[in-house]
Amino acid sequence: MKNVIGFLKELKNNNDRPWFEANKQKYLVAKDEFEALVKDVAEEMNKVDMIEQSKIFRIYRDVRFSKDKSPYKENMGASFSRATKLLRGGYYLHIEPGNSFVGGGFWQPEPQDLKRIRDEFAINPEPILDILNNKAFKDCFGALSSDDSLKTPPKGYDKSLPAIDLIKYKSYVAMKSFKDADILKGDFKDEVVHVFKTLRPFFDYMSEVLTTNLDGESIV
Repeated sequence: MKNVIGFLKELKNNNDRPWFEANKQKYLVAKDEFEALVKDVAEEMNKVDMIEQSKIFRIYRDVRFSKDKSPYKENMGASFSRATKLLRGGYYLHIEPGNSFVGGGFWQPEPQDLKRIRDEFAINPEPILDILNNKAFKDCFGALSSDDSLKTPPKGYDKSLPAIDLIKYKSYVAMKSFKDADILKGDFKDEVVHVFKTLRPFFDYMSEVLTTNLDGESIV
């Protein structure tokens, strides 16, 4: 990832079109390096999961409605979608000097899915609490990100519920941060795969919830 980190560091200090065009070859080399990492990660994950698609996000920013008119993203990111309606959750890889992270989850699920998740946590909180308190999960992620959370319980949910803090979430995402030095090591691909694998118990449980009703009957 030397070319990726090196290019992105330079881009951060020169985020304009003339510099980018003059350094287009550096970008293409970094892009190829990142694409190779994404391909390798997808291949490894397909040995233990079903990855329907890996998507690399464009480096070009849409500045039409933004006060920040910088034309380029100062990171490289990719998502990995799981296949079939039975497998929910998505993996994410983000490389940005000083702000890299790997993880995934359920970002702002649709209203009906969010309600289904909240209802499950209200009625039967033990399974999700066991997963989040598992040593492997806590060692990797610490906890789910609470950045996207309501300040008060949503309507219809009692504040005394054991999982009320989780019920207040609007997204269910877990991320592990990486230093630049970690990314430059030769085993970074293995680190990404390890993080993704650690999410599997969480994904498997949430997939079961989102593909059944409160009586445990399939809805797909």
